[in-house]
Amino acid sequence: MEISALTRSVVKSNHAVIAPDGYINSNVPGWTNCTVNVIINEAMGAKLCQTLVTAKADCTLVGTTKESQIFFYIISGGAEATVDGKTKTLAIGQFVYVPIGTKYAFSDILEGTQILTFHKVYEHLEGYSAPEVLFGDAATIPGPSYLGDDALRLQVLLPDELSFDMAVNIFTYDSGGHLPMVETHIMEHGLIYLQGQGVYMLDHQWYPIKKGDSIWMAPYCQQWFTAMGKEPAVYIYYKNVNRFPTVM
Repeated sequence: MEISALTRSVVKSNHAVIAPDGYINSNVPGWTNCTVNVIINEAMGAKLCQTLVTAKADCTLVGTTKESQIFFYIISGGAEATVDGKTKTLAIGQFVYVPIGTKYAFSDILEGTQILTFHKVYEHLEGYSAPEVLFGDAATIPGPSYLGDDALRLQVLLPDELSFDMAVNIFTYDSGGHLPMVETHIMEHGLIYLQGQGVYMLDHQWYPIKKGDSIWMAPYCQQWFTAMGKEPAVYIYYKNVNRFPTVM
């Protein structure tokens, strides 16, 4: 029998590793017949929210965004999404960006479907309108080499435009691939591993990471990753972008 006090999860003041073995389910109004795991949230000091939704039979997700925009990504399974009157069937790797003040509804969700969400309070920028609804498919988005290293490939899922104050990317590392530096920056991250395994260094502490694990990194949390194993490591991640770095 495994000792129940053992876990790879850890929560620090500027980073967290959340493994699925510690999930406790939450209830979200309008999200029915599903388990919702709130993985990252402002209660831990973050300025984003990341959830993982796992559908049961007859699952529906219905709501209206207010101050926060939401990015929905299909990790597995499929669903029909209606956002601001536009309806599309979403499968693995497909997504929809829901801007502020917008109605959304997910129906015909296959039992067992897993949906990742990123939420962020939208920061208006003078001279720019808030983004509109955007449907997309990661399979159609190019993944060029990162900083000239063919072992690293980066897909940018949301447009690189000033109207967006958040980015969502997919980073793929071939086995042995690693970040070319220890990153130290103002951007905050939330992410979940879709495939593979490796070792992440966060604030000079080392963590084994594998498919299903999530990570939160606060601004200036130093970070570095290397992929290990027989298959590429892949994670999808959020970061805040395109706004003044200070309110002073």
